[in-house]
Amino acid sequence: MSLLLSIVMPAYNEEEVIETVVKQWTDLLTRQFPTENTRLIVVNDGSRDKTGAILDQIKSRYPKLMVVHQVNGGHGNAVVNGYRQAVALDSEYVFQTDSDDQFVTDDFGKLWAKRDESPFILGYREERYDAMARLLITRILRWSIAFIYGTYIMDSNIPFRLIRGTFLRKLLAQLPDPTPFAPNIFLAVMSKKAGFNTFDIPITHKERLTGTVSILKWKLLKVCIQSFKELAQFRFELGGKVKALKKPEPVTA
Repeated sequence: MSLLLSIVMPAYNEEEVIETVVKQWTDLLTRQFPTENTRLIVVNDGSRDKTGAILDQIKSRYPKLMVVHQVNGGHGNAVVNGYRQAVALDSEYVFQTDSDDQFVTDDFGKLWAKRDESPFILGYREERYDAMARLLITRILRWSIAFIYGTYIMDSNIPFRLIRGTFLRKLLAQLPDPTPFAPNIFLAVMSKKAGFNTFDIPITHKERLTGTVSILKWKLLKVCIQSFKELAQFRFELGGKVKALKKPEPVTA
């Protein structure tokens, strides 16, 4: 059974808000695609609170919800696991967002409206409600990508992106091994260098009110350095990988 759309959502220690977020996104699927096969794939990344238990308790109330439990591997690992689940389900489109209730479902339509124009579409947090350290590191990574790859992406790691399933399958096959700390950055870079328009569509970003930030402030600089090293190393492998992505993607109505 193929799916029109799978939404991939990593979750870590979000017991206070996880059911609210699940309801928001399953309601969107039901409302916007009432006759289509769709799924919300939530990957519980070894949460230490009641997130996993809550997901198991509510999944019978939300038929479109698919719960995947894994040992804690970090946000990027959970995202890639979710992507692989979506590809295995033969999803025509895959959308990724986060479980912290910092995004609004209405903005999904902005990306969906562009689905025939590119196989890889990004949102962009025009006004971002995050700690100053995170904002600074985002800017450093933005200019690092521009310096290393000669391409400019407004918000390369944004957890608000729509990818055509066949293209995502190719991207995952070209992803560095082992999986980098922030795989969404690499997927964005590969897509951009392959010549696709990522659009960088402005979306709403809300202040985080609950849950646990998976990266502590004191680790952010280390993460930034690690990501820079991974990006620099990947630069020498990129040419051949991009060639594998440049075959035109079929446009579906």
